[in-house]
Amino acid sequence: MGEDVRLRAVVELARGMAAARTPRESWRAAALGACRGLSGNFAALSVWERDLGRLRVLVNAGERAEGEEEFPEGEAYPVHQFPEITEFLHERWVGGGEPNAWVETAEGPRGGRSAGYCHQRVTALRRRGRGCCVVAPIVLHGRAWGELYVARPVGAPVFGRSDADFATVLAAVAAAGIAQTERLEEARRLAFTDALTGLANRRAVDLRLDEAVERHRAVGAVVSLVVCDVNGLKRVNDTRGHAVGDRLLERFGSILSLCGAMLPGALAARLGGDEFCLLSVGPTADEVVRVADELCLRAAELEHGDGVACGVASTGDPIGPVRSARRLFRLADAAQYRAKAARAAKPVVAGREGPAGGEDPVISLADSPPRTDEPGERRRFRGRGAPG
Repeated sequence: MGEDVRLRAVVELARGMAAARTPRESWRAAALGACRGLSGNFAALSVWERDLGRLRVLVNAGERAEGEEEFPEGEAYPVHQFPEITEFLHERWVGGGEPNAWVETAEGPRGGRSAGYCHQRVTALRRRGRGCCVVAPIVLHGRAWGELYVARPVGAPVFGRSDADFATVLAAVAAAGIAQTERLEEARRLAFTDALTGLANRRAVDLRLDEAVERHRAVGAVVSLVVCDVNGLKRVNDTRGHAVGDRLLERFGSILSLCGAMLPGALAARLGGDEFCLLSVGPTADEVVRVADELCLRAAELEHGDGVACGVASTGDPIGPVRSARRLFRLADAAQYRAKAARAAKPVVAGREGPAGGEDPVISLADSPPRTDEPGERRRFRGRGAPG
């Protein structure tokens, strides 16, 4: 393979990695780019999960054998079966070595490597009708991250030393692309995650609720919102310190996450300050109310806390047309205000009687305190205590 061809392969791989916006896109671009660059017919990317002692396959690209999935859920191999990655790390890098790739064939080891190192992979080559492979370590932040594997079919030219050297170059390009994607993913995660509790934040709820209401308007999906205030947070902060108050919020966040798991696909979030919410799409209003009941019971048992004030609004209840996320949120928020005012131990539900058969069975927008919205901006819901 000429230098110009290989240079083009490097450029194409780099472009493919740069265009990736998700981890899966990044993995696939790395495998396909290496497969094309090395004139292979199959490529795989694996990550070394140190804590589990295994190599887990992230993507299989190209001509897959029977049973091979593009993005396998459970294809993993004990690292002791493929010790090259760990032995390379400990024996060669310490001495200042570079992460060089190696070649294996269905006929057995090449280049003087011990048969014990490649027995499992040689067996896999034969079983899947492949004649040879080249394996290149992928290094991120100075540590072995995983392996890039490219194979050719039986009868195709066997990889040589120059191919292995080129695989090392492609693995380095892939590593740079994977690192970039991981940075983007971390930035996205931070943008939509509450730092204290690890739950979703207000921005994430804002986006998801807009999508949910659009789905409700399009196909009638039931959308429900549970809004909670943690009672007594100011007292805890004033008498026991903010560290104890933060622990109270964290513990309630864990309870909210646990209860949210009872509703498939629900989003648990901290809106800001002492206000949290649970967004559900699909389950019935009755299912959501049962979960809200459980949430109140568990919150009442929290050390240092005084339970929660909980309001629920669901398109599955008689609350009138819901054409915007803002309306559903304000109904849930109004229900939560009433629960707080009544010191209710159970949720107050918009469109239903209060927890003790209250006098005003239907909660409307008139029950909610006035909100102000910035001029020139589309109105968005916002939780009390949240910035902005």
